Amino acid sequence: MSVKFFVYLFVTIGVIYSMDAVRINQIFKKGKVLQARLFYFFLAISLIYLASNFIIDFFEASKIY
Repeated sequence: MSVKFFVYLFVTIGVIYSMDAVRINQIFKKGKVLQARLFYFFLAISLIYLASNFIIDFFEASKIY
């Protein structure tokens, strides 16, 4: 398997674990559960993409692997 797969896997675990500490429900109106879940999902996907690409680009630039 490629290194990118493992980077995405570990970053996904880290992002989901860290986002669990944020109270996103207080931002949204009552009864807007679907919108809150979609926001949480897209925020998680965005953070996973950004963090993974940063790590991969950092290692490629420094020629570590």
